[in-house]
Amino acid sequence: MTKSTFITSLKKILAKDSAAGMMLLFATFAALAVANSPLHELYNHIMELEITLGIASLVIDHPLHEWINDGLMAIFFLLVGLEIKRELKYGELSTLKSALLPVFAAMSGAALPALIFWALNGGSAYMNGWAIPMATDIAFVIGVLAVLGSRVPVWAKVFITTIAVVDDLIAVLVIALFYTAQISITALGVAAVCLCCLLLLNYKKINKLSPYLVIGFIMWWAVLESGVHSTIAGVVLGFTIPARPGWGLERLKDYAREGFELFTQAQDKDLPVTREQALHHMEATMEHTESPLHRLEHKLHIPVYFIIMPLFAFANAGVVFDPQILDQAFHSPLTWGTILGLFFGKQLGIFSSTWLLTKLNFSGLSDNRETWKVVYGLALLGGIGFTMSLFIANLSFTDAGFLDFSKVGILTGSIISGICGYLLLSRRPHYGSETQQVFDVPEEAVGTEVK
Repeated sequence: MTKSTFITSLKKILAKDSAAGMMLLFATFAALAVANSPLHELYNHIMELEITLGIASLVIDHPLHEWINDGLMAIFFLLVGLEIKRELKYGELSTLKSALLPVFAAMSGAALPALIFWALNGGSAYMNGWAIPMATDIAFVIGVLAVLGSRVPVWAKVFITTIAVVDDLIAVLVIALFYTAQISITALGVAAVCLCCLLLLNYKKINKLSPYLVIGFIMWWAVLESGVHSTIAGVVLGFTIPARPGWGLERLKDYAREGFELFTQAQDKDLPVTREQALHHMEATMEHTESPLHRLEHKLHIPVYFIIMPLFAFANAGVVFDPQILDQAFHSPLTWGTILGLFFGKQLGIFSSTWLLTKLNFSGLSDNRETWKVVYGLALLGGIGFTMSLFIANLSFTDAGFLDFSKVGILTGSIISGICGYLLLSRRPHYGSETQQVFDVPEEAVGTEVK
């Protein structure tokens, strides 16, 4: 196999909807395997290695696992911010009518798991983990839907993806409001200045990404030192990236015509124009056609979903299958609050709110048996918490035992939800191209990107 053939094959694999979920699954199994092998001590030693970044007095010194959780995951949250902004401007959240159902379903799907967790853990030392079962891991959900293929209609994919975007926004607000340490006013002031600079760049219609990313890095550093969780800087940066294309339609047309003339001239050996110049002109045309938001979103997709999230899973999903630890975990209300919150809370919250709005004629769903089978299957898949649940668990607890109980609950609840959702949806017939959609949504709205 040649290098070009290998790269082409790799791109085809990465483009599949199921690829990101498969990578997360592989990283999770790898973490569990290492945690229960003789490599366990080496793994812990590597994760605790101190890494220093900075010069003179401007130094950040943290172990490797904190760099992954606070540093690399800020890039994940930057992508989350970009996706939320895109949905608010152009997607299912851009109008009140289209946003009502997914927003209400996501809010109910977040509130009910938290209430179940509170009912089992209220007043105990475990209560700080109340937000753990609130999240949905859309990478795994989209992976399951990709495996199911045409058994799941297009509207269902749009529906669950939009719910996941709102779910991410809720998680961001929860982290900002409830998982913030002691505040440093000076560092927060520096972050505020950076935010003002970013807003000014947006106002001046600066479409180059580099100034946003440089100032965004400084803002991340300041937020990290301020006591507010550093990943919030990623979301804020995402909201400041312009969503408008660099040029208007007429200017793009004129520039494209120039490019066509360059290609024509490049065919004439008597003229100094080369094919390389013409291709460079074409690349510039494409760059100005896309907004900075879309450009950055496309650039981050592969590194986030195929490097950062699997690395996060590998660093955080390891649970030692020690009989004593598992026995303690399954006798702990922390574990059961997480399991029941993910499995029952998520499905009941999403399904009941969707049913209620449909009965009140506030949704575009068809009120029939087949539709409700799909909705219930999606509600079950919403109980796959994983990435964001693990992230919140790390913010909630410093005690290793509490973290182990949380991980057992997250893995158990997510696995049960995923299997039940898959089994229910897999019994559905394949949808052909003539299948009527429940929502008036073009199929192009559902891409390969996950939230």
